[in-house]
Amino acid sequence: MQPQRRTIVTTAVNGTPVEALVDVRITLADFLREEAGCTSVHLGCEHGVCGACTVLLDGLPVRSCLRLAAQATGHAITTLEGVMQTERGKMIGQAFVEQFAMQCGFCTAGFALSLYHLLENAPEPITDRDIHETLGGHICRCTGYVSIVEAAKRLRDQRG
Repeated sequence: MQPQRRTIVTTAVNGTPVEALVDVRITLADFLREEAGCTSVHLGCEHGVCGACTVLLDGLPVRSCLRLAAQATGHAITTLEGVMQTERGKMIGQAFVEQFAMQCGFCTAGFALSLYHLLENAPEPITDRDIHETLGGHICRCTGYVSIVEAAKRLRDQRG
């Protein structure tokens, strides 16, 4: 039996430094949940298909189930907990509530983070196609997507 290999991961999660000695095989998703306490990071498919584990790595949306925690060393990670501290994050939350864009909530963080990235980075105008492409990489088994797209369109129209 081979000895378990461990590594130190040093990163910033939602602006807070996090350092932990972890198994070299731990995924970023598991690291964020277990070491950083970010329970908004959900593991759905664990194959990068569903988008429930989406986080922002240096500002870009990534599937945290497909990355090792060690790959995050030296990088900044933002989860839903961090986004919800911003004005835009609060607007996203409000739009999701007003449009009934969440039911069980399992997929909501992934949708919200991808939408946050779109709203923060896309040049004007954001088109319906931009919204569909951004949200198309996520799976929701409850809402039928219409309400999520409507929330995104409302946010696009309020964008400032």
